[in-house]
Amino acid sequence: MKRLMTPKVFFSLLLPLLSLSLWAQESNNAYFKKIKNEKVISDPSIVWKNFGPGMSGYCEEFWCHPTDPNVMFMGPDMHVTFGTWDGGKSWKTIKDSDGLGHDLERTHDIQFSTKNPDFGVAIEREGGVYTSIDRGRTWKQVADIGMAHTKLAIHPKKEQTWFIGAGDFWNVKNNHRSLQNLNGVKHNRANYGYILKTTNGGKSFKKIATNIADDLDVGRIIIHPIKPNLMWIATNHGVFKSNNEGKSWESCAKGLPNNLPRDMTAQYDKKTEQFTLLLIEQTFFEENNKTVSAKGGVYKSSDLGSNWENISSNLYFDLKQIHFTAEHDRFYRAIGYWFGISKKEAKQKYPQLPSHTLSVFNRIVVNPLDPNEIHVAFNKKHDFSFGPGDLWSTTDGGKTWKVTARQGKYWLGKNDLKYWNQRNNPTGTNVKFAHLQHYMDLEPARSGNRMLAVNAKGEVFIGIDQQTLKSTDQGGSWFQIDDDETATGSQQWIGRGGSNLPGRFMLLETGIPERRLLCSGEHGLWETTKIGNWKDPQAVAVQQLEGQVNHFGMHSVSTVAVHPKDPDTIYILGWRQSHRGKLRRSKDGGKTWENIATIFNVNSPLHKKLAAQNSLIIDPQNPKNMYFCATHQMISEVSGGRGPKLTKGEYGFYRSFDGGYTWEVSNKGIDHKGASIRRIIMDPVQPTTLYAAGNDNNGGLFKSTDKGSNWVKVKIPAQIKAVNNVFIDRNTKEVFISTGRRTGEYNEGGVWKSKNNGKTWQKIFNAPFVWQAETSPVNPDIIVVSVAGQAGDKKGNFKNPGVYLSKDGGNAWTKINKGLGQPNKIVDVKPDPYNENVLWCASWGCGWFITYLNDDQNGWLHQ
Repeated sequence: MKRLMTPKVFFSLLLPLLSLSLWAQESNNAYFKKIKNEKVISDPSIVWKNFGPGMSGYCEEFWCHPTDPNVMFMGPDMHVTFGTWDGGKSWKTIKDSDGLGHDLERTHDIQFSTKNPDFGVAIEREGGVYTSIDRGRTWKQVADIGMAHTKLAIHPKKEQTWFIGAGDFWNVKNNHRSLQNLNGVKHNRANYGYILKTTNGGKSFKKIATNIADDLDVGRIIIHPIKPNLMWIATNHGVFKSNNEGKSWESCAKGLPNNLPRDMTAQYDKKTEQFTLLLIEQTFFEENNKTVSAKGGVYKSSDLGSNWENISSNLYFDLKQIHFTAEHDRFYRAIGYWFGISKKEAKQKYPQLPSHTLSVFNRIVVNPLDPNEIHVAFNKKHDFSFGPGDLWSTTDGGKTWKVTARQGKYWLGKNDLKYWNQRNNPTGTNVKFAHLQHYMDLEPARSGNRMLAVNAKGEVFIGIDQQTLKSTDQGGSWFQIDDDETATGSQQWIGRGGSNLPGRFMLLETGIPERRLLCSGEHGLWETTKIGNWKDPQAVAVQQLEGQVNHFGMHSVSTVAVHPKDPDTIYILGWRQSHRGKLRRSKDGGKTWENIATIFNVNSPLHKKLAAQNSLIIDPQNPKNMYFCATHQMISEVSGGRGPKLTKGEYGFYRSFDGGYTWEVSNKGIDHKGASIRRIIMDPVQPTTLYAAGNDNNGGLFKSTDKGSNWVKVKIPAQIKAVNNVFIDRNTKEVFISTGRRTGEYNEGGVWKSKNNGKTWQKIFNAPFVWQAETSPVNPDIIVVSVAGQAGDKKGNFKNPGVYLSKDGGNAWTKINKGLGQPNKIVDVKPDPYNENVLWCASWGCGWFITYLNDDQNGWLHQ
């Protein structure tokens, strides 16, 4: 045994069991192996359910299976990817829950073979190439092509032959076209200048199309479904065609005014054997006295790209007839960027609004069952675009176009009815959101449409703001497919499993047994509610208490506390967006809110972060005493890194003795250089005693016996450099610390327990970077642990981030990741305070999860 425990031989490869730091009882635990850098599979009987709310962040991409309309995939911006196999009724992660968490983080494309509908290929931002043989339910990495690539195509007759375009064409936030940059903006995360071709399923790749341009950025690859030797690509240098399966390419732009395609698609009619190409041009603006003219629009080719026909017709609109200041402002922002001047300068130089202009479109789809039904979209928030609505559509092949996605103040107010009636365009709103409805009705339609797709049945999908929307009537109406409402008008939602919400702290004991309070980034504060007669008793319904539901509510809530004598009095802190740096209070259970203190400020726009706040605590004996910590080293925040320089406030331990109206920093004893306090906790017996977890490189555990006036560093094992969490079991009074660093050594990390108030410590769990460990208030033998992923250069050292469970006080552990979309980023995990068969967790970027132990089918309220 001594030889096994030599660090360089075997000790560092073992998982923990008590103070020996060994995984034991392997024969009794079929789901663990001993080697730390060998992948461990989760207990399949424990499955986490993502309960939402649904799409609460931006969905960057959406893909429909070419032949199975029930199969779709979405690629949100918070490093998750989801799939549905029931037409959007439910969504599940397609990432490997037992992986490192890096797979399919930001998926750039997913395509399936039309020859074998079970076979698919996916590419993601870091250069990983993945394949699936079960219609996208599971994926395996088969290649690493290095850095970002754009889109891919699978040969219609040879499924092991694929084409992958180089570039960063679809980077809608950073790759904008302008008069000075007609070919777009290069990004250092991408390679350019070629298309990759494989004929052996990704075992090897050959570069083709290398002689077009060194900065070739490929936006779309289209292969003729019957004559696959014919190929077309839409690029930042124009449209090109190959007659020999990609060996050589020639321009095919006859009839295109700019030859700057923003997107391209195709439609093949099996009955007539007609193959049609369609593309949307970059809108090109030119000076025209005191205004500007525009040229671009939608073009069609019926002769394999030899000639292009303009089918834009009344896609052009009269901006003078649209009396909406927000739209005029967006117009000047767009043309200002185009000409390389400021918005203010554009208004001065071009004071007259154009009577014949175009939005800057960037997406196009066609109904696979009807070549005359075409939809084009634009993103006015991120792509320097403007214009009414969020989608334009035609059902007559481009003879007439209508605004078919209408939401926000302009359309709700039924403005400019005469103009729209002349155009035979419907008015009023036709988009139904979930919890965002109130917020969107008050907005000037500024969010933009992020994506556009159509499935094999002709159903259309768009993404306005942070909601995924579907139309089954050619764009006549739209409804969200992210959440289900428990009853019409209840505003209580059960997520379908595809959440893109930045989950944060969860308060499970709120003074009301059936209520849990859930913090989120960008979408405020939520509470759990009853599910009524919902078909699944294990479902969790939630309703928003603060955020979009309230006009100018707090959107990013970091931590929450409830008055110990009045459960209707709730306090929250926020770190970005509206009310950032404020302590906000509700005295009526979340119906109304007021700011009672401004604690932080920073010199940056509202959407930028300031100090991350954690562990808001109220003294149960004297509720006027309140505490929290402002964390400098923000290891589990969305943007991470160190907190910004503050213009008001400091980092460290905060306290208030007047119920939150005034606050002071009290860091005496923990004020070393670079200090960062990530969590604090109050002794359950003596509320004047507090513990603080220091997670900086010279951190540790600190203790105060005088309400934080003075702090003393507690002696802990010498190898520990950072303490990320401290927790005290209310029943046993045992103290648990979770340790490790993102770039730290393996032996630094783990979970340590003290039975004697920190005099001695026993290691019960071993992993390099542990964020949290907590015990069940019902049964102290139940312990849950969150293991985070380390830095990229250390990812091969430990391949098992995620959530771990012990049912025997830490003697044996089980990995329980099944269903988690981000096993490397579980920011909060807790046993339920009333039901020992229930666990909860919050994910960095895909909402909240619940799981049931012992096959409990009765729901989380069952006790």
